[in-house]
Amino acid sequence: MPRFIRSSLAVTVATAATVLAQGVSTFPATPLASKHYSYPTGVPYQADTDNLLRGTQFGYNQTPLCQTSFLNHLDDFCLWAPSKPDSMIADTEGEEVAWCTKPGRGTRVIPPGALQGVQYMRTPDYVQVVGFIDQTKINMKADDYGGELDPHGADLRGNPLGGLVYTNAFNASNGDNNTWSQAIEWHNFMGGGAFCFKVCDGPNAADFCQHIYDRIGCAYNAPNAAQNGTFEMCLGDNQDYPGVYTSNGQVMTYTQPAESLGAITTMPYQPKVPASSSCTTFSSAELYAAAATAFPSSGSASGSAAKNTGGAGTTATRSGVATDASTTANSGARVARSMVSENGAGAGAVIGLMGMLFAGVILA
Repeated sequence: MPRFIRSSLAVTVATAATVLAQGVSTFPATPLASKHYSYPTGVPYQADTDNLLRGTQFGYNQTPLCQTSFLNHLDDFCLWAPSKPDSMIADTEGEEVAWCTKPGRGTRVIPPGALQGVQYMRTPDYVQVVGFIDQTKINMKADDYGGELDPHGADLRGNPLGGLVYTNAFNASNGDNNTWSQAIEWHNFMGGGAFCFKVCDGPNAADFCQHIYDRIGCAYNAPNAAQNGTFEMCLGDNQDYPGVYTSNGQVMTYTQPAESLGAITTMPYQPKVPASSSCTTFSSAELYAAAATAFPSSGSASGSAAKNTGGAGTTATRSGVATDASTTANSGARVARSMVSENGAGAGAVIGLMGMLFAGVILA
């Protein structure tokens, strides 16, 4: 075990022992996923008011530490990322703040040129954005292969703690951009220069937005055909539930191995990329002009403009199977690893170091 992991483990064990001796609880009386607030009038200053084993919520709504996120459209979404430069998701997963493509909601704004390709997909049961990003522009280290953020976590307080997500893309909004729904089930993978963020609706929301496959990333949790340099919105079929696949005619469920068993180097299946249609392409400049106004000295958002070969409403259909998934890592000292799909964006990792240690210490 690398020295810094041994050191972190020792500190975490000592801290856990101390707080447990003092009678500090691990779990909240009400899990984050069971807390419902209307937006914008009902959102509290902090959704998590507990002071438990992981301490208190890091951020506050309507401040630069805002922990309320949104996923609405190709030009209007947020990503969870650190508040301080040169950070690692594994070290900050409980403290991430919202970085968004539009100003005006009290969040941080994704800088021009950070987004390098994005696919927005609307399906019968979820909407998602998948893409490529210069993650150093949102305070992540360049070599951070990241991890998963979701509203559960080992202690049911979510990562980030108290993080809320809203959308006007669900059917309940009826196309009204001012009618908001709280996304109860969602997951966001960040790292390796890529991301995926999905919000799920309906009776199968928890299945489509699974939060137990945190080590196999976007390629398996949000299989896609996103392309670097292309900005597009599409309609799509539902994916298979993450972790569920068919082998020799039999429906199987994948069991993610324990972190203690080392890196995941092989998978028993390849994720099927769901078919998409009615894809329309845009340039990043026209999509993220609002974000550029928050950075007047840097000019308009940059990035490769996708070619719209048939004008607005151009349709395309994609389907297929992800052709490969590989683990990128150099040594045992790297805590996070990424499973990347060759024909789509894949950003994923092992559970964050602190989350893994808390799970081991508290839930064993």
